[in-house]
Formats: sequence, C-alpha cells, structure tokens
Amino acid sequence: MNEKFPMTADGLKMLRNELENLKKNERPNVIKAISEAREHGDLSENAEYHAAREKQSFIEGRIAELENKITRAEVIDSSKLDNSKVTFGATVVVTDLETEQKHSYKIVGADEADIEKNLISVLAPLCKAMINKRVDDVFEVQTPNGLKQYQIKSINFV
Repeated sequence: MNEKFPMTADGLKMLRNELENLKKNERPNVIKAISEAREHGDLSENAEYHAAREKQSFIEGRIAELENKITRAEVIDSSKLDNSKVTFGATVVVTDLETEQKHSYKIVGADEADIEKNLISVLAPLCKAMINKRVDDVFEVQTPNGLKQYQIKSINFV
C-alpha cells in the first residue's frame, strides 16, 4: 500500500508544521499532564488521567498518520502541467448553468481541502467531474440536490 498522496507544496508545508507542533508542543504537554494526574493518586477514578491518556492516544495516532502522509506525499508542480485542461493544482472558474452563479475553486490534495477558502479535494465529486475538461466545456455532477450542470469559464495555474 504505497499509494502516493498528491498535494501542493503549501499542503506539504502545512502537514510538516502540524507534525512539528505535535512533537514539540502537544506531546510534551500531554506527557506532563499524565505525570501530574498520576501524582493525584488512585488512577481508576482520576478523570484528568483518563482524559490525558485519551489525548495522548489521539496525538500519537495523528503523528503516525502525518508521518505516513509526508513520506508518501507527491508534490505536484502545477507550473509544469498542461494548462489547457483542468488538472491538479488548477484554479477553475465555473458557472452553475441553472443559477448563473460563478464559483472559483482550486484543486488540491485531500488534506488541503477547505471549502471556506475555495480549496476542493481532487477526490471531491465536483472535481472528479471537471478533471480533463477544457474552457467552455459543460459537465454534470450529482449533488444532494440532484444533477447540476456547470460550464468551465477559466483555468489558471497561479
């Protein structure tokens, strides 16, 4: 299972920063909290101890997950891609053909996705529907509200 994780250079930096914070700050803090909770005596009824152990388990799991993703990261340099069609790293402006509303999305790795910042995962249904399409192409995507049609207005790699 050596599947690569496509991501932007910014996405890889974000994962590395989170990993560093977990190792340098969160892990030592939770170890200290466990130690302090142990000093309070009976661990079977010590809520602080159990909460700290649970947090430690989460932190260690997240560290392992991040290390795995970082070692399998495949940073995609969008400047070397064909900008005549929608691919990873593209910023795509689409028009909803029903409402005439325009939306702009940047296609990023799954760990970078943030709809509030218009960053959509390469694995998202909308993204899968527009991959390899060109400007003026119309595509359909199944949404919770039914089938929607979009038209690609522009493709940029910024």
